[in-house]
Amino acid sequence: MNKNISDAVRDVCLGMNDVSEVISRGSPNFRVANKTFAIYQLNHHGDGRIALWLNSPPGAQKFYVEENQTFYFVPPYVGPRGWLGLNLDKGLDWQIISQRIHEAYANVAPAKVLADQSEPVFIEPPSEGIDPAVFDPFQTPELAAVQALIADYCLALPETSQDQRFGAPSFRVGKKTFCTLHFYQGKLELSVWAGGEEQAMRTADPRYRIPQYTGHRGWLNLDIHGQIHKEEIEALILNSYRHFALKRMIKALKDISSSMG
Repeated sequence: MNKNISDAVRDVCLGMNDVSEVISRGSPNFRVANKTFAIYQLNHHGDGRIALWLNSPPGAQKFYVEENQTFYFVPPYVGPRGWLGLNLDKGLDWQIISQRIHEAYANVAPAKVLADQSEPVFIEPPSEGIDPAVFDPFQTPELAAVQALIADYCLALPETSQDQRFGAPSFRVGKKTFCTLHFYQGKLELSVWAGGEEQAMRTADPRYRIPQYTGHRGWLNLDIHGQIHKEEIEALILNSYRHFALKRMIKALKDISSSMG
């Protein structure tokens, strides 16, 4: 039976004693005794990696990264705490990968649990990589078309530009972000500033939600993974643009509207 890299990661991690998998911030976390020892990351914030972040023992990060930067790296966020980044698609032998995983497991597992799992898991190498549509969903034809539609509208507004934010498309007016696209629980969302009153009104519709980190500042997310309504999206984007645009930009927008009307 064919298996891909994701399957192989789970074979190793879940093949060890007392390990559970949980999803945290969209990524699989593998835990022993409720402590995370490995985080599986696919194209994290657009970094292009198929990787594991490992809660490795002290000194391991420095040793392995200095030894071979093709296979190993310092991951973001947890790197300063000594975690080790491990590339899974660069040709490193999977028995060595299993050893690195076991080292991280042993670093956090209680002695009683570790006694029953003193050796790494033997793993048959995966026969497949990762589906490109899973690695970067924005490249699928359907979502690429949605992205292009939104980009065309945003970039037609005065003094706008496109950027990347956490690996996802974002649009700015001047230096201020007014619209972003990202995935939430596997679904594509549009994120715009809406304000408190609009948030309260819109969230009666289950397609809308107030995002965790930016909701208190007036931002609102809309599920656009399935059917989209062009007029609805354009109205949301325009309202957000107006909130962040400078007076000269608003004037330019009015001039464009007048010339078209």
